[in-house]
Amino acid sequence: MARIPPIFATRFIVLSLLSSFALILVQGEDDHDFVRAMDRDLLGLKKEKLSHFKLYWHDIVSGKNPSSIGVVKSPVNSSTHFGFVNMIDNPLTEKPELSSKLLGRAQGFYASASQQEFGLLMAMNFHFIQGKYNGSTITVLGRNPVFNKVREMPVIGGSGLFRFARGYVEARTHTFTPSTRDAIVEYNAYVLHY
Repeated sequence: MARIPPIFATRFIVLSLLSSFALILVQGEDDHDFVRAMDRDLLGLKKEKLSHFKLYWHDIVSGKNPSSIGVVKSPVNSSTHFGFVNMIDNPLTEKPELSSKLLGRAQGFYASASQQEFGLLMAMNFHFIQGKYNGSTITVLGRNPVFNKVREMPVIGGSGLFRFARGYVEARTHTFTPSTRDAIVEYNAYVLHY
């Protein structure tokens, strides 16, 4: 019987192990039938563009028909109202006046999420109702330290014409009325989308 030199035996073992590993990897792909690569063209994804939207967010807490209502009161005595939650369906207008053109609504909630300063967690969709953006949304989720002159929050997605959207918004308080707690905030949204 012919004897196999040790160098060939070692190579054979290494080659067998590599082949087995490759076979496992190829067969492993069959276990993930729920995931597949997609061609951008099938989803109608053309060249990505950057859009800038300027709008005014009206947080109306007072009156007979508020657009922002408290759903959870602060459970502790805190100067920052830590723990409170407000649900919103706030008008988004073209100019600071509530009577100006309605562009859509900001729907979601904000909550006091800081014990040290008045900082809000914002989770909302800008739902547009005008022109080609009618029915499309931009989703904002982030931290809003409301007493800062300019606050930046991320755009984490969207729907309709804003599918796969990403970007950020800058919020600047236009007016705040302490007696009613009503606020008008200027939002500038910079959104990358298809």
